[in-house]
Amino acid sequence: MRVRRLRKETAHLEVTAFINLIVVLVPFLLSTAVFTKLAVMDLSLPAPAAGVMQLQVDKLQLEVVIRPDALDVGDRVGGLILHIPNTADGAYDFKALNAEMLVIKQRFPDEKAASVLAQANTPYETLVQAMDAMRATPTPDPAHPGRTVSTELFPALAIGDAPVKSAGAAAPAPATAQKGK
Repeated sequence: MRVRRLRKETAHLEVTAFINLIVVLVPFLLSTAVFTKLAVMDLSLPAPAAGVMQLQVDKLQLEVVIRPDALDVGDRVGGLILHIPNTADGAYDFKALNAEMLVIKQRFPDEKAASVLAQANTPYETLVQAMDAMRATPTPDPAHPGRTVSTELFPALAIGDAPVKSAGAAAPAPATAQKGK
C-alpha cells in the first residue's frame, strides 16, 4: 500500500507589522528621551604637610577651611590670612571669599592650586559654593561695557578634611607679614 505524504510548505515569517511598530516607536522614544548634561571636575587630595614642603616659603599653599561659623583663608606655611565670619543671618559670605581670592590671585598670578578643607558635616552645596568662589570671579569685559567675563582664579582645587579646632581656642590672628612676588 502506498502511503500518501502531504507536502508541507514552509511558513514565511511576516514581520511587516513589527517593522511598522519599530518605525513609529523609535522616533517617539528618541523625542521623549531626557538628555542630561554632566559636569566633571578633576579633584585631588591635598599634599601632605611634610618637612621639605614647609620650607618653600616663596610658594603659596592656599587653603580655605570651612567652619560652622566662618571661612578661614590661610596659607599652609604662613598661617591665617583672613577670617571671614558668617553674615548676620548665619550664611557663609562667599562674596567676601571671592573678593579675597581675587586679591590673592593678583599677588600670586602664576598659582593655580588651592585646597578646600571641610568638616564632616558640611553640606554639599556649601562645599560647591566655596569651590565656585575659589575657581573664578566675574569681572567687567573691557571689550563690551556692561558685560562680565569669568576670570580664572584657582582652578586646580583639592578637597580634604578640615583640621579639628579645639573648643577653647580663639581664631588665630591674621599673619602680618604677607608674602610678595
